[in-house]
Amino acid sequence: MIRRRVVVKGDVQGVFFRDSTHDRAQSRGVAGWVTNRGDGAVEAVFEGDDDAVESMVRFVREGPRRAEVRDVDVSEEEPEGLEGFEVR
Repeated sequence: MIRRRVVVKGDVQGVFFRDSTHDRAQSRGVAGWVTNRGDGAVEAVFEGDDDAVESMVRFVREGPRRAEVRDVDVSEEEPEGLEGFEVR
């Protein structure tokens, strides 16, 4: 079990980024959340199996079709045992 926090910068709001992230996380059994930030970035936390979480980090580096990702900050954190995935 691992946990990653990501902050995705670029044209990432209003392009279904949160919904796409939610759907992909649920399909991979990854817990956590995703939210829009006031500075125009999207922030998310992913918890789960190594491969599933790393696949989510790879996904946010590209984003959904209409997103233009410019930068992704990734940090490792201690898992908290989250359940489910929510859009905040």
